Amino acid sequence: MHALITEQNAGRGAGNRNREGLKQMRKNIMWRLLATLFAVALAASACGGSDSSDDSSASDASSDAAEETEVTLAASGESLLDTIKSRGTVNCGVSGSAVAFSELQADGSMAGFDADYCRVVAAAILGDANKVNFVSLTAAERFTAVQTGDVDLLMRNTTWTQSRDSEVGMDFGPTTYYDGQQLMGRASDGFSGSSQVSDVGGSVICTSAGTTTEKNIADAASEAGVSIELQTFEDFDTVVNNFISGACDIITTDGSGLVGRKAKQQPDGENWVIFPATPISKEPLGPTYGQNDSAFSDAVNWAVYATIIADEKGVNSSNVDEMLASGDTETIRLLGGEGELQSGMGLPADAFYQVIKQVGNYDEIYSRNLNPVGLSREGSANAAWTAGGLVYAPPAR
Repeated sequence: MHALITEQNAGRGAGNRNREGLKQMRKNIMWRLLATLFAVALAASACGGSDSSDDSSASDASSDAAEETEVTLAASGESLLDTIKSRGTVNCGVSGSAVAFSELQADGSMAGFDADYCRVVAAAILGDANKVNFVSLTAAERFTAVQTGDVDLLMRNTTWTQSRDSEVGMDFGPTTYYDGQQLMGRASDGFSGSSQVSDVGGSVICTSAGTTTEKNIADAASEAGVSIELQTFEDFDTVVNNFISGACDIITTDGSGLVGRKAKQQPDGENWVIFPATPISKEPLGPTYGQNDSAFSDAVNWAVYATIIADEKGVNSSNVDEMLASGDTETIRLLGGEGELQSGMGLPADAFYQVIKQVGNYDEIYSRNLNPVGLSREGSANAAWTAGGLVYAPPAR
């Protein structure tokens, strides 16, 4: 910056330059300044997830290609929302092995709570809940897949945290499931529902790599004054298989994940125990996508909110046509009737009608996928706010 200012001053003092030359020089300097600021911003964006304090050489090496891509996007002004409309499918990142949330079926389909919320987004944007390309990702792969554009968003039991919302470069939508980290051991090893972290000293504890659970359990053990051996694996299937084989004494992840695994994989004759009763962390889970695209984030967020509002209003997949004709003003507006707001968001007027008709309201999605494994809304944080829970949506007006 100092060099540019010095160049400007030198230009002003040069008597042999005419006025037009001075104007042109100032214009050139301004363009160079803008280009410099753009390059700095681009490099900062590219290195947002790095802990390195000296990453200039890496950013220089990739700046030309990255700048060309960014300039093209800026020039087109295209939101990811427009890209999805043109493409005709939503690329949705899921686990693929999370019991009751996203499980790849033998016929190649994807089932579960998270999978259905991918369908919610597709129904809202494209009018067809089946226009989803499910991409199974490990915890370590998921954010890179968003950053590179391999997926449009994640519905992959991903916790909203400060670092992910800032330096990792993610944005987060409404929480679809309020969870918390717990541990699971065998009753035969002396564990019970009343066990605490202070009871796990000397245990081999296993979890997935690249997750918040690693730090959470390490911190909890340290605070409890016990030593543990922590082992991490690329995917939770491997974690559970090691637990079943006896290589791990305890496994830990979100409580919902433990409930699902216990329901499906507990061997006959064994009793797997989940503890402590109060989770050791807060794990708000929901849609995750890249930063600074308000049109796309609004579409995702309000598609989720629509399922919650419909639940509050008693609108479901069976009565949605009746409610469109005779519901209250907010319901009619939400479903695409008089006063609808979806068109102004770049969505079809009936976007949320299609969501409810094809996929269902929040309670339908929850009950269909999570009740069978023992995850009841009643008495939990995932109950509606009117029933003492945390599930709440802003008004559709």
